[in-house]
Amino acid sequence: MTPTRRRATAQWFQDTFGISGVRACRLAGFSRAAWYRKSIARDQSAIRLRIREFAQARPRFGYYRIYILLRREGWPVNRKRVRRLYRLEGLQLRLRVRKRRHRSLHRGPVTPPTGAQQRWSMDVVHDPLADGRAFRVLTVVDQWRRQSSLLEVVQRVTGADVAAALDRVRHAGAQPRSITVDHGTEFTSMALDTWAFEHRITLAFTRPGKRTDNGHIGSFNARLRDECWNVHQFHSLAHAKALIEAWRVDYNEHRPHGSLGDLTPTEYATKHQDNQPSVAA
Repeated sequence: MTPTRRRATAQWFQDTFGISGVRACRLAGFSRAAWYRKSIARDQSAIRLRIREFAQARPRFGYYRIYILLRREGWPVNRKRVRRLYRLEGLQLRLRVRKRRHRSLHRGPVTPPTGAQQRWSMDVVHDPLADGRAFRVLTVVDQWRRQSSLLEVVQRVTGADVAAALDRVRHAGAQPRSITVDHGTEFTSMALDTWAFEHRITLAFTRPGKRTDNGHIGSFNARLRDECWNVHQFHSLAHAKALIEAWRVDYNEHRPHGSLGDLTPTEYATKHQDNQPSVAA
């Protein structure tokens, strides 16, 4: 039994049975000198509170990623201390919970975007080629004007692939303030988290099991599957890239959208570009 547990046991004996400190120490096998000695350890309450806040805001993050976030904020802590405090708070137990609803984070209603490049939605969907091989598509949609910013067709996708694809879009002049994603491994990776931090972009994670938190991308993926994938048969990855990119251009330039007053995303952005708030605002 560790000294900390022996102290706690002696304290329990004294509080429960009202016995003296000497007898409580004898029963717990704890040193009387240590019982009366005052602790000179630094107060850890502030950093423990911050660790708990990070764990509640990002339920899928372990102690190492929380350590990185603390270092970004300037906390003078090392990895071992964060791991010890993380375990003392009992936060590692949340990973053993099998029911996903226990890890849900109720963030409350999200403020709808009022202009372009404010909030995007992102997801990864998959479909088979004609020969049975699977391919994946990284889908990105602007929540305000419903425009498809990116349809990346790849054989496999990782966090580094997502960051590289978003970099290409960013170099073309499009960069959001926030991107809504689920808890897929490609979105919870260190590569994407580092990229978002470097470019000051917030990754807004949905509640696990709550697909309605990212309904914009769900609706878009349904249109992609219904109007493109169910119409064409892809013979190769290059064939899929060509047809899906052609559909993306048609979706942005020619397809009327009911939620935009039967305008295309491009027409809607052009019509309301004078009413958009400034970036500084």
